[in-house]
Amino acid sequence: MRREFAVAEPPHDPRWLIAILAGMSMLGGWILLAFGTNRHVMQLPYMASTATIFVVLFFVIGRVARRRAVALDGGTLDVLATFHRRRIPMQEIDLEKARVIDLAEHTEWRPLWKTNGFAMPGFSAGWFRSRNWTRLFCLVTDRQRVLLLPVRTGGALLLSLERPAELLDAMRATDDGAGARR
Repeated sequence: MRREFAVAEPPHDPRWLIAILAGMSMLGGWILLAFGTNRHVMQLPYMASTATIFVVLFFVIGRVARRRAVALDGGTLDVLATFHRRRIPMQEIDLEKARVIDLAEHTEWRPLWKTNGFAMPGFSAGWFRSRNWTRLFCLVTDRQRVLLLPVRTGGALLLSLERPAELLDAMRATDDGAGARR
């Protein structure tokens, strides 16, 4: 039975930052074209193609930034974080050490180096490394309520949920049921 858990909304809509960056990049490209050395080249097609590329990029990244989901499907935790997905069996998660933390207090767990992820102010998704070089799979949108799920083989998952304790309780209940059946 698949059970979904609501992901906390990021403090800022990432699409606005993408739009501002895309607009600034387009403007910079147009300025370079306008002051380029080859004035015989028609600049309007280049400007139109640049604008088209940035508009498409804006919509694709904006759409991908909204791909956030966490679900408990039987004995597997399924996390969808932008371009990334992690399916991890419950047996690999150390529920004894799992807890809800505030990343301002527990800086050792803060995603610091992006190795294969998507990061914007207030939003981290994908693979990161912590300050002490621990491998992290993150879906962090709210740094005050983060569910820390250590993995037995090394590393951890960091998840920002509206009710992180609810997922932890559900995982413990599922784990207890599986342990009773063994």
